[in-house]
Amino acid sequence: MDMTGEQLIPAPREVVWSALNDIAILKDCIPGCTFLEKLEDDSLTAKSALRIGPIKATFTGKVTFSNIVPMQGYSIIGEGQGGVAGFAKGGADVHLRDDERGTILVYTAKADIGGKLAQLGSRLIDATARKLAGEFFEKFASEVASKAMAESTSPA
Repeated sequence: MDMTGEQLIPAPREVVWSALNDIAILKDCIPGCTFLEKLEDDSLTAKSALRIGPIKATFTGKVTFSNIVPMQGYSIIGEGQGGVAGFAKGGADVHLRDDERGTILVYTAKADIGGKLAQLGSRLIDATARKLAGEFFEKFASEVASKAMAESTSPA
């Protein structure tokens, strides 16, 4: 499955970049995320509980960041195991660009699944992936906009 998209975030690029690297913000924005911890400078371990069609599973996995260009973007590679539900693995490229309304976050992602999840059919998997991505980016944009507003109104 391949997915591309972009999200307007009404905040300066510096604030968006900071949020993309803030474990607490990411944990709050990732659908179903119950645990997120930094392992090394370039990797995280995560746990998320998700429902995909009739299957409810808890995925544990590792995410690694590469091609990091501060204030511009990075690549993400991840793999998660969902027990009897199967596995998911994939990657994404994330890039930031300035916009008169704030910052545009542009992403391209590719994912592969196996096990019981693969038996659900590509339409359901694609629809669920798009829904989860939409939830993440809406929540992320909201969190970052709130953070930007707080920073602009707090006394220096």
